[in-house]
Amino acid sequence: MKITDVETFLVAPRWLFLKLSTDEGVVGWGEPVVEGRAETVRAAVHEMADLLVGQDPLRIEEHWQVLRRAGFYRGGPVLSSAAAGYDQALWDIAGKVRGVPVHELLGGPVRDRVRVYSWVGGDRPTNVGEAVAAQVEQGFTAVKMNACGPMAAIATPAEAQGVLDRAREARAVLGPHRDLAIDFHGRVSPAMARRLVRMLEEVQPLFVEEPVLPELGGDALASVVAASGVPIATGERLYSRWEFKPVLDAGVAVLQPDPSHAGGISELRRIAALAEVYGASIAPHCPLGPISLAASLQVAFATPNFLIQEQSLRIHYNGGAEYTDYLTDSSPFDFVDGYAGRPSGPGLGVEVDEVAVRRAAETGHRWRSPLWRHDDGSVAEW
Repeated sequence: MKITDVETFLVAPRWLFLKLSTDEGVVGWGEPVVEGRAETVRAAVHEMADLLVGQDPLRIEEHWQVLRRAGFYRGGPVLSSAAAGYDQALWDIAGKVRGVPVHELLGGPVRDRVRVYSWVGGDRPTNVGEAVAAQVEQGFTAVKMNACGPMAAIATPAEAQGVLDRAREARAVLGPHRDLAIDFHGRVSPAMARRLVRMLEEVQPLFVEEPVLPELGGDALASVVAASGVPIATGERLYSRWEFKPVLDAGVAVLQPDPSHAGGISELRRIAALAEVYGASIAPHCPLGPISLAASLQVAFATPNFLIQEQSLRIHYNGGAEYTDYLTDSSPFDFVDGYAGRPSGPGLGVEVDEVAVRRAAETGHRWRSPLWRHDDGSVAEW
């Protein structure tokens, strides 16, 4: 079997799909994208095609090594995301050739169902109680919300209290038997992060996510970890096991590698194994489309130290399209009581509706990350 063709499709709301074709008619799908930089990643995908067209798709590890190491400049969000899409598609082909879901090729399932969480609110959460109640009504046992909008390096007491008040409102609806995760999105300085995690202890978050910018490194994270007993999570902007080691050394409790950014299924497995050495869990980042989520779930079912899975149904970024729009059968994502059932279909376990994908790609998208500013006009973290 040989790889014969690589196609990419820009589809709303902000995704990029990859189709890998073979001379035996078996097709694999991947989702290589950096949100707001889809065209850039698309160019990298087609540059990498020279390394794969004509090759045996079942040599997955060989291809991962080539995609990672064939260039003198390597890593980073664009190249790692392009490689991740290929890796997902290669595993999809491998499962289809053997007639089994990918998790069977990863050693078999270690659990019968995977817990998922849903988002509430947007970048400036309002009506938090109502939003949480709606997710509870849908059967979810865990929700995540952003802590705040733009925040000064040293915020006012009123701003800090607003974070706590929203978290209290969410906790009041969730009660003690459901979970609340709080995402700082790197918008908060280390000093404010240390103050806020102490304030948030009373609502007992499942975790506080990305309390500081990833480029500040392990020392900044370690200072936040030491400030309180709240579990700290991070990793959506880290792209390899090498980048995750300093985070683990800092004492982070939950790693959040993204299957479309951190080298795909192959690298997620290695990051999870590294986390296991430290007694840490993984909760894969996945606010993207159906292929990325399918890949993430395959890893979740085969990973002992998996905690919980993000998913993007009705997330505030998805204006005009949902991941179910691009599948012939959305039942693999029919969540029951806040859990995803174990996929039984071959490969990634989802059937992409190619007609819908090609139709959507005729329009494409130009989604860009928002540009935020502080009250004084300076650039703020989004």
